[in-house]
Amino acid sequence: MAQQEQSFKIIEVCNVEPFHEPSKPSQSPTSLPLTFFDLLWLRFPPVQRLFFYELTNSTTFFYEILLPNLKNSLSLTLELFLPLSGNIIWPIDSSKPIINYVHGDSVSFTVVESKESFEDLSSNHCEASKRHHLIPLLKTSDEKASLISIQVTLFPNKGFCIGISTHHVAFDGKSSTNFMKSWSYITCSNPNLGNVTPCFDRSVVEDHYSGISEAYADALMNHYGPNNKSLKVWEFPGRLKNDAVKSLFELSPSNIQKLKKNAKNEMKMNVINLSTFSVTCAYVISCLAKTEELKDEKVSFIFSVDCRTRLEPSISSMYFGNCVVGHIIKLETKKLMGKGGFLSALEGISERLEKVKNGVLDGAENWLHDMLNPKESFKLYSTAGSPRFEVYDIDFGFGKPKKVDMASTDKTGAFSLSESKNHNGGIEIGLALNKHEMEAFSTLFVQGLEAI
Repeated sequence: MAQQEQSFKIIEVCNVEPFHEPSKPSQSPTSLPLTFFDLLWLRFPPVQRLFFYELTNSTTFFYEILLPNLKNSLSLTLELFLPLSGNIIWPIDSSKPIINYVHGDSVSFTVVESKESFEDLSSNHCEASKRHHLIPLLKTSDEKASLISIQVTLFPNKGFCIGISTHHVAFDGKSSTNFMKSWSYITCSNPNLGNVTPCFDRSVVEDHYSGISEAYADALMNHYGPNNKSLKVWEFPGRLKNDAVKSLFELSPSNIQKLKKNAKNEMKMNVINLSTFSVTCAYVISCLAKTEELKDEKVSFIFSVDCRTRLEPSISSMYFGNCVVGHIIKLETKKLMGKGGFLSALEGISERLEKVKNGVLDGAENWLHDMLNPKESFKLYSTAGSPRFEVYDIDFGFGKPKKVDMASTDKTGAFSLSESKNHNGGIEIGLALNKHEMEAFSTLFVQGLEAI
């Protein structure tokens, strides 16, 4: 640890406030209620992303031009996203927590200079712990919790990294990437800002079950309760060893087509349109199960579905907040680890996706209860991110990212998905495993594609 501490130094820790134009009051609300979608994530750990950008300009240019520009544009962006500068609080006289902004609230902004190798940290294979000093901390306590924290790390004459931590109660994946896009557009003075202006109108999310939000809040208060209004996030126990490796794998368009063709020829169930998402997840899960040589009778896989276009009526794609739901499937370990493991996983995922089409909110009244009180304890696989977020399009004026890493999955064990940085229609998969497991997974991943 001492060696890592010497490899970087903190240059500045400051707070960036939303820009205020006295003659033009902000159109953004200062307080937001939490929907049942939001309450599901109240105590989940923050989501953390790292955006690596190449930059060969001088250190002077970084400190005198680039950094002030990033701060100024962030202030302007926060004017549009005013509630994000505030905090989550749980008022004494309220049955539910709220997001609340008061004048003077701000976002933590840290500047760090690192001696670590930019090439190594922005590569497709890196020791997971080497990137952890790039992640900003998000302040949480029993009484309140910040919503966003940012760190900019300079690698002199090589590049820089923007690290962002967001509280899940205010952001789902689409919301967090829309925030980053807005910030980058304002930094570049992009005239297309109207395309990413957020919608904070909570009335568009209807409580079809009448009182589900209150039921969720009551369940949270009585979890480790009674009257537990703590806003501290849960700490997930680390499942990785110190030698954990974070690697990126890619399924090219031809790989994806091969997987789809193989599935259509071999699957028992008739699926007309196999999605790229389903074949990608099925292939990764089958490789993981073989890598870890599971002993459990069954395996669980949970994936998120964006509900914005699936609600009745549908809501704007620019709705800001949580509007995702997790869907879980159970898979037989023996089948998953066998020769037809990919097909077995794909059938389970495809079947679940068909059910989603008929009722994305089915069982919503039980979601939080099931989350807090799991009936069974199986090996759990999960996914984070989406190729639809277009994270590799987030350009602050110095080119698109060389690498985007979803660092929060290092602890959760999820594998992340994004579009290929080559913009060729491929899919990138980010995954953290212990060193010997990563070697086994890499072999299975490559050999499995060659065998199709």
